Amino acid sequence: MNKIITGIVGFLVLFGLYSCNGEDSFSTSTNLQLQFSADSILLDTLFSNVPSTAKSFWVYNYSSDGIKCSNVRLERGNQTGFRVNVDGIYLSGNVGYQTSDITIRKNDSIRVYVELTSPKNYQDKPSFLEDNLVFALENGKVQKVNLNAYSWDGIFLNNYHVKEDDTLSSSKPIIVYGGIVVDSAKTLTVLPGTTLYFHANAGLDVHGRLISAGTMEHPVTFRGDRLDNMFDYLPYDRVSGQWKGLHIYSSSYDNILSFTDLHSAFHGIVIDSADVQRKKLTINASTVHNCQGYDLLSKNANISISNSVFSNSLKDCICLDGGDVTINGCTLAQFYPFDSQRGVALQFGSENSALRFQCLNSLITGYGDDELLFNPEKGNLPLEFAINHCLIRTPEDALKNDVRFSNNIFENLKDTTIAGYKNFVLVDANLLKYQFELKEHSLAIDAGDPQTSLPNDRFGRMRDNSPDIGAFEYINK
Repeated sequence: MNKIITGIVGFLVLFGLYSCNGEDSFSTSTNLQLQFSADSILLDTLFSNVPSTAKSFWVYNYSSDGIKCSNVRLERGNQTGFRVNVDGIYLSGNVGYQTSDITIRKNDSIRVYVELTSPKNYQDKPSFLEDNLVFALENGKVQKVNLNAYSWDGIFLNNYHVKEDDTLSSSKPIIVYGGIVVDSAKTLTVLPGTTLYFHANAGLDVHGRLISAGTMEHPVTFRGDRLDNMFDYLPYDRVSGQWKGLHIYSSSYDNILSFTDLHSAFHGIVIDSADVQRKKLTINASTVHNCQGYDLLSKNANISISNSVFSNSLKDCICLDGGDVTINGCTLAQFYPFDSQRGVALQFGSENSALRFQCLNSLITGYGDDELLFNPEKGNLPLEFAINHCLIRTPEDALKNDVRFSNNIFENLKDTTIAGYKNFVLVDANLLKYQFELKEHSLAIDAGDPQTSLPNDRFGRMRDNSPDIGAFEYINK
């Protein structure tokens, strides 16, 4: 028995040695070469001196023998700011940004990680950076993977505190860490063409006054600071909740948002309770889009909104609790793509404060069969409102005899040809692209009230001398 066991053990040892030798055989045949999961690695657009997220690719050896690399190196060393880890070996400056310790057995693979911290380019526009990761094989072959990115110089604000009247203006991006706070009785003015890129958890808190003074040609933009992609087809800029948003506190009055694009925040705009005899906020020709909370949440404030688009929020696009509010010529479009439990396009009531509200020449629609929510019986405070010359996606039967609704068009909830998203040029829930201009067949065309509509013509002509319902979308995504 012992002889049998000894024989079996000997056989297993010999088999193991043979197997190991077979797996570890390497060849210098010129027929051998590596395969890559990608020949080029794009790290998107990055801010100078800000580390990128890591991207990776695979290196495969599909041959019948192992392959040794006599050298793997960054072709330009440290000139471009790329950082590479090859199969757990970091190509640091201490080793000359190269290694000679890379072997890949037959039918095996290794993983390579790439990051970048780009130097300043001292230009207003992004500049192109590239380097090559060079694999020099023992058989004499040289193979390369291209690494590239765009680098953009920016102005960095860290916990920016506006203690005196101040102005922000730059053709370069302004990147905000920690947030911006505007003191009471102080004014922050953001001039045309300025874009503020807010880092995660940064926002704009206004105790004084904010004037966002964009123009049609040069809007002001508030957005997150991620310039890279979540997936190849999806930039982070199209993903909600990238930054905190705009908060207007009780002490703040006479704020203005004109030709302003605010998108991909948590809450777009939150407005605290205030003296309704004083104007709290005026919004004109602006867009609030793709928020993980509310696009606009207002509690007992005096607000005027015109020619603006509020779209795609997890909560309501606009939610009003008390105050004195006028909406004219706006589009409220609830097509939030990330959660089926989304809110409605418009909700209003007087739960905590009395509400005076009128909505004119506006389009209120979305995925749901009822995108308008109000409850006049909730609370003991007055709810005084009028909704006129609007296109509304809500059941008509319950409102037929309500005198507060007049000259409105109610979408036919059973009509799949023009209802909801089919009013608009583009609603693409896969690529998260939206363009809330009207299609020619929309019932909102020529349906506005000439007496109260704002002067705009979306298609550059007047069809029946009547304005359209909804906003003229000055800012397209």
